[in-house]
Amino acid sequence: MKAIRKIVEIDEELCNGCGECIPNCAEGAMYIENGKAKLKADKLCDGLGACLGHCPMGALKVIEREADEFDEEAVHHELEAMKQAEAAPTLGCGCPGSSMMTMTRPAASGGCPGSRAASLNRTPAAPAPDASTKESYLGHWPVKLRLVPPEAPFLRGAEVIISADCAPVALPDFNSRLGGKVVMIACPKFDDPQPYLQKLVQMFRSSGVKKVQVLRMEVPCCTGLATLVKQAADIAGTGVPVEDLVVTRTGEVKAAEALGRLF
Repeated sequence: MKAIRKIVEIDEELCNGCGECIPNCAEGAMYIENGKAKLKADKLCDGLGACLGHCPMGALKVIEREADEFDEEAVHHELEAMKQAEAAPTLGCGCPGSSMMTMTRPAASGGCPGSRAASLNRTPAAPAPDASTKESYLGHWPVKLRLVPPEAPFLRGAEVIISADCAPVALPDFNSRLGGKVVMIACPKFDDPQPYLQKLVQMFRSSGVKKVQVLRMEVPCCTGLATLVKQAADIAGTGVPVEDLVVTRTGEVKAAEALGRLF
């Protein structure tokens, strides 16, 4: 049944797809499609506008228009569906390429023990692998955040790099940073952040992750990745430290704190 009521409106001209609004929608009513935030259905939006203050572009506002009445039962079903989708360990197609594995890599010159990915007791202080080496220091699979189970064995007590999809392309020494670390990649612009938030909270609580390093691009839409990881760490309440690093399009890495909120 439709009625004139308050509901969130998204200005797609202003929206940059950063996704910062999505973790702040308790009803799970928003998602990202083609780089823009959208409402899944009118009945899922309560019209209170809790997401408004988290949009850096001012693309959200509450208006009054004819819309389906807010449906709490539909919200409950939607949130349950999101949880079930999050719990799935592989893609719906059963893609065999998403199966977990750890890989034994030869040590870098200098005998870096952290480069042996089969070891769960990594040595954070070990010297980084030589960027000129032809060896890969990826020690596990999968690497897509959406495919990594929150209780994956290789996460236990690990130092984690959560990288925007584009960062490895821009960063010349990306692979050399992986020695002894777990890496996961995601796109804060085109992926739905809500399942990621739930997964990261569970991951931080169950796996004893020691440290998280966010590698994001300097473009505005990438700020959502750092926001997502920091929010998950706060919700998890485990005190895991989060380092926010910004990668420029010319391949430089700078601490986000030193840059202020330019991006």
